[in-house]
Amino acid sequence: MDTIKNNFSIKDLENITGVKAHTIRIWEKRYDLLSPERSETNIRYYSNKNLQKLLNIVLLNNNNYKISKISEMKDDEISFMARELVLDRAINEEAINSLKLAMFQFDKTLFNNIYSRLLLKKTFKEIFAEIFIPFLEHVGLLWQTETILPAHEHFVFNLISQKVQVNTEELKYTTIISDTTYVLFLPENEIHELGLLYLNYELVLRGYKTIYLGQSLPIDNLNYFFGIGKNVCFITSMTIKPYDDKITDYFNELDTILNNSNHSLIAIGKKAMEFLNHDFQSQISLYPTISELLKEI
Repeated sequence: MDTIKNNFSIKDLENITGVKAHTIRIWEKRYDLLSPERSETNIRYYSNKNLQKLLNIVLLNNNNYKISKISEMKDDEISFMARELVLDRAINEEAINSLKLAMFQFDKTLFNNIYSRLLLKKTFKEIFAEIFIPFLEHVGLLWQTETILPAHEHFVFNLISQKVQVNTEELKYTTIISDTTYVLFLPENEIHELGLLYLNYELVLRGYKTIYLGQSLPIDNLNYFFGIGKNVCFITSMTIKPYDDKITDYFNELDTILNNSNHSLIAIGKKAMEFLNHDFQSQISLYPTISELLKEI
């Protein structure tokens, strides 16, 4: 079972906040802003409270508060000022930094407050493109450097997924503009569906009929949808699955299922792009990202 990460190295702090390690050390020694502890083997580490404080300090510093002034504040005052700033100026870099804080604190209330403030100034589509995508890219980097745990990633992914689903539901009465039905699914055991959820939102927003099937669909289920309309376009996204030793067989099976039909398939992701020059017998198109696909729809 995953445990919550409570201890961070100075390199972790650098990865999360974007502040160089030597700057963090200066703030620590000159201004006494952080109080690292030492392990039994005399290795310095920072607590979750240190991380939260540093994120607040960075937020204030990026908004014209001098470090010397911040150092004169009590911890509660720093936290209060940062939260007020977040709620008052929750745009782009400030919002992304605040989402990091919400993630590490598992603070759903802060996440929803940031989102609500953003909605006063931006559409949901703008929030996803300008805030959520850059934030999720940073979450990916933190994951690669083992700075965050699956618990952090799952927490924010689920919150953002909820927003996508709510906004998609609000579009349910959108006029249908095409006789093509898009069927969206992920391969078996593939669970990374946030991108596909957002693509479904974009398609519905643009007036297309969609059937969203979500995670881990057995490939033989595709045959069932051949009879639902004249033109069916299946869309899948490949983040982890199929594994490299299975992906060739997977595409060959897709090609066989779709061959001699009027239906098509779009596969998205780096794993799919490995087959860019493959000679398919059926209508299979490959795109590196959802953004590239949306440019052509």
